[in-house]
Amino acid sequence: MEGLSILDMIQSGWIATYPLILFSLATLTIIFERAWSLRGIVPESLALAESIRPPIEKGDFAGALQATQAKAETPAGRIFGDVLARHKSDSMEYLSDLTEDKRFEEVEALKGPLWILGTVSSSAPFIGLFGTVVGIIKAFHNMALMGSGGFSVVAAGISEALIATALGLGVAILAVIFYNFFETRIERIEAALTIASNRVLDSIHVGRQTNGV
Repeated sequence: MEGLSILDMIQSGWIATYPLILFSLATLTIIFERAWSLRGIVPESLALAESIRPPIEKGDFAGALQATQAKAETPAGRIFGDVLARHKSDSMEYLSDLTEDKRFEEVEALKGPLWILGTVSSSAPFIGLFGTVVGIIKAFHNMALMGSGGFSVVAAGISEALIATALGLGVAILAVIFYNFFETRIERIEAALTIASNRVLDSIHVGRQTNGV
């Protein structure tokens, strides 16, 4: 396609390519934002649980609570802080249920805008297909106006169709890859939070028995 720049190709298929470009920008923004937000949560959660277990088992609940409050910007810090703040007034069964509820809230918050990646991955190919159909319609319309066929008559329409299809598939592939990647990472984070929470609950039980709480 000599003499046809990328901008020319985008403009020729504007009805499909412009929405897909917006989708691609949203996809890249979410990828970088979630990659930054989800970094280091697994080791931080396990490390925090291990650091507060000894003081809890010795009955130093105030010290453990202070340590979790210092990590209040992390999911584990918020979960453990809420549980330790109520360890005196509630049963172990209630604390276990509270931990599960708080963990569910944190995991849902971690998912954040991932639904957008799911939407992009499923809708982008159809938008590209729509652009393809429009391009083919234009090609046949040009053939009808010219009263003759030939590659030169249909080239613009076919070009628009191929651009829309390729861009739609490219955006969808990028979105679905990172959607699955982040979903897997969040599953690992949820597993780490579950393990860490159970360890903290066990320590609370030991601390209560040891100190007669």
